[in-house]
Amino acid sequence: MAKVTPKENFLKLRHGGFPDYVPFYSIMGTPYKGEASVVGAMDPFWTRPRGTMVPGQPYKDLWGVPYKAPENLASAMPDTTVTILENIHDWSKVIKFPEPNQNVDLEQTYKEAMKYIDRTQSCLKIGPNLQPFQELVALMGFEGGLVALYEDTEEVKAMLNAMVDHLEPYYTKFFEVYKPDFWGMTDDTCAKLAPFFSPDIYEDVFLPIYKRLSKPAQDNDVPVLFHNCGKEEAFLDFMVDFGVEVTEPSQEVNDILALKEEYKGKMTFAGCWGWTDHIPKNYPDFDEEELRADIRATIDKYAPGGGFAFAGFPVGVKGDTAIDRVWEIMRDEVYYYGKKVYGYTGDID
Repeated sequence: MAKVTPKENFLKLRHGGFPDYVPFYSIMGTPYKGEASVVGAMDPFWTRPRGTMVPGQPYKDLWGVPYKAPENLASAMPDTTVTILENIHDWSKVIKFPEPNQNVDLEQTYKEAMKYIDRTQSCLKIGPNLQPFQELVALMGFEGGLVALYEDTEEVKAMLNAMVDHLEPYYTKFFEVYKPDFWGMTDDTCAKLAPFFSPDIYEDVFLPIYKRLSKPAQDNDVPVLFHNCGKEEAFLDFMVDFGVEVTEPSQEVNDILALKEEYKGKMTFAGCWGWTDHIPKNYPDFDEEELRADIRATIDKYAPGGGFAFAGFPVGVKGDTAIDRVWEIMRDEVYYYGKKVYGYTGDID
């Protein structure tokens, strides 16, 4: 069997398809043994931050929301001590729409980006710079955002549509020049046990926004790859409606085996191995073989029938010297064992 590139293999997951071997999907596009199935590129119109994200130091997103990264982690969350928008009816007076980077030469930025991305080997993922629900609650706080969704639905719609109006000319141009293999969209709409709001709210408020954000992809038959943590089962029909063909991280609070059957021929589930559910006992003093066995068991469980890519994102705190070894073991096991389960016999490094 001839070698199948990571790109060719991952593209076979379109419509819940059957790859030659189990792909590893990394949100950050980090390669292993020189291979990366999907690599992302940033929208150059909005890449100048209002601050630099440094552990323990604040920064602001495009809409002025301050984020804080804990001292012991590099990831950040909105600063819950700050509420930018107290009343949704004031959004047009309070929200400061971001200014795009001026004089962007998209052809040149594409050439620069491709110095680091080999499109013969990896899929290119780009996307619009907006998470509608997460931006709403970041601006208003979770309670304020949820109350606004129920009590002032039309004002929420007006604000989100205005945001899309502002960004759309730029992400459309971005799409046209970069011609991605996947249109990457993100919006965490679910908690671990249930969505944050009802399917009716999703259909009324967010589905039209997602359709606008995904329009360049749908118009050009480019699949949407959507990041949505939590229990998303109730929203999958809507996601299919705006072109989602791969959803990640597909956390195991969802009945993934049942969903794979229900959405066979429509959607692929990437993930299925959440770190908090798979932390080895006695960590950081863990047994390597037990970790490898756990990863193999996950592949054995979800690989049959295709429509599956492995993704995991182990996170350690400051001073954790074991987490890098976990990453190495995880990637190594998926790389080798993931190429065995479907009988792949192409070249393996």
